[in-house]
Amino acid sequence: MKWIGYALGAGLVVAGLVGLVMDSYPEGWALWFGGVLVVHDAVLVPVVLLAGLLVSRADRWVRAGLIVAGTVLLATLPTVLAWGRRPDNPSILPLDYGRNLLLVMGFLAVVSLAPRLRSRTVGLGSLAGLAAGLLVASLMAVNGMIDLGQWALFLGHAALLGAVLGGFFGARLYNLANAFACGLLVGLLAWVLWQLTLLPVLLGGHPMWTIQSGDFRALVGEVLLGGLTGPLLFVALRRAPAPAATEQARIARVVIVGGGFGGVGAARRLEWFLARGLRADVTLISDSTSMLFTPMLAGVAGGALEPRHVSVPVRAMLTRTAFVHGRVEKIDTASRSVQVAGGAAVPYDQLVVAVGSVPSFHGLPGLAEHAFTLKTVEDAARLRNHVLGLLEAADLDEGQRPELLTFVVAGGGFAGAEAVAELFDLVHGVLHRYPGIRPEDPRFVLVHAGDRILPELSASLGAYAREKLARRGIEILLGRHVSGASARAVRLREGDEIATRTLVWTAGNQPHPLGTEADGCLRVPGGNGVWAVGDCARIPGPDGVPYPPTAQHALRQGKAVADNVAAVLSGREPAAFRYRSLGVLVALGHRTAVAEIRGRRLSGFAAWAVWRLVYLAKLPRLENKLRVLTDLAFPRDVAHD
Repeated sequence: MKWIGYALGAGLVVAGLVGLVMDSYPEGWALWFGGVLVVHDAVLVPVVLLAGLLVSRADRWVRAGLIVAGTVLLATLPTVLAWGRRPDNPSILPLDYGRNLLLVMGFLAVVSLAPRLRSRTVGLGSLAGLAAGLLVASLMAVNGMIDLGQWALFLGHAALLGAVLGGFFGARLYNLANAFACGLLVGLLAWVLWQLTLLPVLLGGHPMWTIQSGDFRALVGEVLLGGLTGPLLFVALRRAPAPAATEQARIARVVIVGGGFGGVGAARRLEWFLARGLRADVTLISDSTSMLFTPMLAGVAGGALEPRHVSVPVRAMLTRTAFVHGRVEKIDTASRSVQVAGGAAVPYDQLVVAVGSVPSFHGLPGLAEHAFTLKTVEDAARLRNHVLGLLEAADLDEGQRPELLTFVVAGGGFAGAEAVAELFDLVHGVLHRYPGIRPEDPRFVLVHAGDRILPELSASLGAYAREKLARRGIEILLGRHVSGASARAVRLREGDEIATRTLVWTAGNQPHPLGTEADGCLRVPGGNGVWAVGDCARIPGPDGVPYPPTAQHALRQGKAVADNVAAVLSGREPAAFRYRSLGVLVALGHRTAVAEIRGRRLSGFAAWAVWRLVYLAKLPRLENKLRVLTDLAFPRDVAHD
């Protein structure tokens, strides 16, 4: 049975590593800790905690090295477990193996912490650790746990614990409870590394790497030390004196316009730099108070998800950024300021434009007045309420039923395919509540100008998607062009007219009016400190072809532009943006999807499961993940406004 436990623990640790690599921070930690508890050995505890800490916070090169080291560790673990035990070592890992591994991990910790030694959070963390160390050392001395000769060692250890806490968690301490929890985590790590390993060696003894041999009074002391240091650091960070007036004048003003993936991603990355000493004031301006998770927007239109569950308040995501709720009307590069509607101009030294895209109707008559778009959560909710209202009317009016129950989607790309699939599932999911409507009455039409739908995918996956949609009764009109619309019909350029009350337009987007061109470093040429990311920017790739306007590109561009802004403010040159798409995922309803991930093609339920897991992992905040899972567990609701 023990080998089953070892296998389960190793599996959880691997799953945690995958979670951390994919940036799903809470889930990665939870799985990682689960693996540690199952394997249950004092040597694996520091290794896993330290590696997880570094992977979550280190720069990309240290992160990559730790991923490789973790992979090698896991690959050799079965051999070590089977053949590495010695009579003089009760641990499940051999003495030399564990000691060397700890030394390597400790060295990596020092290397990754070294660039942050001048950070404000590291300095305050050291002071907080010293203050907590004095109190805990006094308590330990009263209980006979340390003598006067060990005070200096313990206080140095306490200062180091505070520095680690400040260096790795300073930017994440958003309240006292969070600071206390982070302190407990670092205290547990310190117990294993300090009390069981380094202190015995420094005192001329041998490491005690088994929990049975550990002094649990020391465990209480270390956990208390961490638990006190965290809140003290949090208070110090919030109450530290403001810089002098001469220094304040040198603080750069960074303004971000747009609260989507690119804008919020840039702000969060800049907060990471702020916690490590970057002198800047960051302000984010957005006409929405929430960041919308657009990959799940079609689910809101289809009634499968609640609108509030796929959006996250911007203020809740940003702790060091000033937020301004408003619409930017003009950017004045001469005076280096942005004009907010109904408000004063906001000055900037560095400006990041991340305003996204807007629907483009190509000047076609009637579309702006009568077509539904899917750009905001309000758009999706309005479409859902409209469809449910038509079902109510069609249940009573048989004469107009064909017109009321015809749903047209223009555009056969990602958004169009997902929209028509969600509308189909919405209507047929609630149709049993409308006895006057037969299952064959609703009609769904997908109009696409190209010769196949989903042209961004391979031809085989596009054909699979078309077959799946057509098998359900969805009409797919290829090579057709919408030429206009009225309140009761959609006109096609080829001369046809479709009687309908519902036209969903996904056949065209254009950059926001504030959007612009950008170079490979995300700078606006001649913009004098202006940068642009996301759907509003045309950014060339290494081959000269612009990057596609997708959420994953906007998120990476947001982080990259923050790195470049921080580099410029520090007197360094910006780096060119390079990113290779992870792949594309398209849901087709009925628990089917198509996916193309780094050249690998998936379809059917497997692709749907990957689609669901990936987007749940990427959805910000555990609270939103749980709410979305709850929505998916219940049938679609017919209540509407």
